[in-house]
Amino acid sequence: MVQEVRQATLTLFQRKVNMNIYFSCSISAGRNDQPVYLSLVDALLQDGHIVPTAHFSDANILALETVMTADVVFQRDVNWVKGCDALVAEVSTPSHGVGYEIALAESLGKPIFCCYANGKRVSKMVLGNPYPRYRAIGYQSSEEAVRHMREFLKNIPGE
Repeated sequence: MVQEVRQATLTLFQRKVNMNIYFSCSISAGRNDQPVYLSLVDALLQDGHIVPTAHFSDANILALETVMTADVVFQRDVNWVKGCDALVAEVSTPSHGVGYEIALAESLGKPIFCCYANGKRVSKMVLGNPYPRYRAIGYQSSEEAVRHMREFLKNIPGE
């Protein structure tokens, strides 16, 4: 019995520390915030999380994604969202794909963290979402965005 409790506690601890995080950001709509994407993904990886979409933060993502058809990208990304423990999105640059991924994650009951640069015009659909496992937070610097993200993942609402 003690061993079972110990294993259950270890499993819960590992879930908080080593989650599968879907990182979402603008790809086709603009890459001006790519340095922030890189900071967020680097922090996730440094914290031991699995980030199947880490390549989205790469400055050369457009070239990497052109070799895949739209239907392949769609199915791949939907499967990654379905398999993630939480979704992290940088939403400073409006993107149809990011909005779709956020809505999909919400429909699946996933925790969602959105961040955006203060002063950017962000959709009221993003800012006004009342989903209890969702947070949208502005930031002044990439360091502040990382801090907010880590705090959210450490204390996921509803868990």
